[in-house]
Amino acid sequence: MNCSLASLGVALLVVLAGPAVAAPAAKDLFGARTQPAAMASRSIGFYSKGCLAGAVAMPKDGPTWQMTRPSRNRAWGNPAMIALLERLSAEAAEKDGWRGFLIGDIAQPRGGPMSSGHASHQIGLDADVYLTPMPQRRLSDDERDGLDPQSLVDPKTLHVDDSLWRPEHLRLLRRVASAPEVQRVFVHPGIKQKLCQTAGRDRAWLAKVRPTYGHDYHFHIRMFCPAGESACEKQAAVGRDDGCDDLDWWFDVALQPPPPDAPPYKPKPPLTMADLPRACAAVLDAGAGVASAAAMSGPVAIPTQRPSR
Repeated sequence: MNCSLASLGVALLVVLAGPAVAAPAAKDLFGARTQPAAMASRSIGFYSKGCLAGAVAMPKDGPTWQMTRPSRNRAWGNPAMIALLERLSAEAAEKDGWRGFLIGDIAQPRGGPMSSGHASHQIGLDADVYLTPMPQRRLSDDERDGLDPQSLVDPKTLHVDDSLWRPEHLRLLRRVASAPEVQRVFVHPGIKQKLCQTAGRDRAWLAKVRPTYGHDYHFHIRMFCPAGESACEKQAAVGRDDGCDDLDWWFDVALQPPPPDAPPYKPKPPLTMADLPRACAAVLDAGAGVASAAAMSGPVAIPTQRPSR
């Protein structure tokens, strides 16, 4: 066949076939599932690339916590995370003068990528807790959805507003970071700096407290993979350094406006099912099964993995 005719035939096939159909975004598929998968509870994949089987719901109200943002339906987690939040909220109320937790997002009913707000929170082992204590009364659903928590950081200086900082903040974050199940606690660099300034001699727990963008009105708890959950992908240990000498870059570079000649930010394409562990397809397609923390049978095992010290 003449080469020019062959080339014309290939071009014609491309035109007739039309553009390739893009794979659906995993965030749309997981966001459409309103109930957990009726499977044994386990976290699958990595914190920012995975899913959650057999999720249980954090009860809306407890003696030392209230869930917020009910319209988001992100109160689901690995049973180990639900048990940890209940325990830490009770301990903070009893021993640290913290009235109770106002809890934000944990995960969707089947985990996976979210349509907004988070890159992680995909395997039920991340949870956000506000740096504002629970009020003395029960909030309505409308109040919970409309919450506008107080930031502790002055937007002009990027450091903590001393008029808003309380000793209870230090005690709360120290307790959370000291829990053996907790791998990391993410906070704004200004809050990390304040903790470094006020921690005193007890500083080992500061290695777990990691500065990051945002997180000026809440902190983010990340758990270790629960013991025996082989499908959960572990994150590297944080090491021994308290990180208090490494904050200048955040204030001098990372938190500053980009230079005028900086290239525009290009967001990454959304994750598809092909980007997630293969087991997540079964989680997505499984029948629904509603669970709650109260329905858990037996104690939740405490992970034995800890950061190197």
